[in-house]
Order: sequence, then structure tokens, then C-alpha cells
Amino acid sequence: MDPVKKFSARTAVLPYTNIDTDQIIPARFLRTTGRAGLGKQLFHDWRYDAAGAPRADFALNQPAAAGCGILVAGRNFGCGSSREHAPWALIDYGFRAVISTGIADIFSSNALKNGLLPIVVDAAHAAPPTRSDRLRGGGLVNRKTVVSQPFVALGRLRPKAKQLGQGQL
Repeated sequence: MDPVKKFSARTAVLPYTNIDTDQIIPARFLRTTGRAGLGKQLFHDWRYDAAGAPRADFALNQPAAAGCGILVAGRNFGCGSSREHAPWALIDYGFRAVISTGIADIFSSNALKNGLLPIVVDAAHAAPPTRSDRLRGGGLVNRKTVVSQPFVALGRLRPKAKQLGQGQL
């Protein structure tokens, strides 16, 4: 795994709080120990209807979300059960980082072990996501300085984050 020094990417915004690992990758898709293909199941129950057709109103199904490398989500992202498949699915889909005002510790640990950068920003530097953010793939982080936002690794995970290459997004 190459260290993350600096990268830029467009953001996709999921303006929901308490996104748990079963929403990220539903349990019925955990029968594999391989990572390939899990991105197709990412947020499956939100992205697809009961017949398997994409839901047009879901943020990641919007044309503006195609190719986004950074996921911006509400607080308490990755809560729930310990599921290494969750960061695997995010990575396979194409995300390299997740930004939130709160990320569950166990999710952060799994993300860092697998090369997905969990970035926590102070609520004072975040603006609440809006419908227009969802539609255009806009950013949540400090609207005055969207281009470059310093980030801080989570407390006890700081040594692992430094190995990945702590810096600016």
C-alpha cells in the first residue's frame, strides 16, 4: 500500500448521520473473503429498489457522483458491527477517503489497515450538507476553504495515520 501524501478528488455527499456498517455493505453480501466486486454492493439497500433497479434519487446514483474519490457523510459514520468488508466496499467503489465530524473507532481502524483514509473534521469547520450538495457532489468541509483542509487523525490511531501519510487533503 502506497502512503497517502496528497490527493485531490471530487466529493460525494451522503447527508445522513449514524451510517452503520450494515448500510454500507449489507450482511447478505459478506459471504466472500475477497475484496473485488464489493463496490457494486456498496449502500445496496439505498442505491437499488426491491427489483434491483437504481434509485434515481440516491446521491451516488446521480451523474455528478460518478468518479468521486471522497465520501462526505454525517456524524457517526461506520458505527455498528466490526466489518472489514465496509472499507473494502468503499475502496472497491473508488473512494480513497471518508470525511465526517465523527467516525466510529473500529471502522477507522479497519479503514486505515486497508488504505481508506478516515478524516474527522471539527463540527465548527463543517457546514451541514444541503440538497444542492447532494445533487452536484459538493463539499461539506469549510465552505470558505474547500480546496485545502487540514485533517487530524483520530487519537489512538495517529501512529497508523502517520504511516499512511498524514497531510492535507
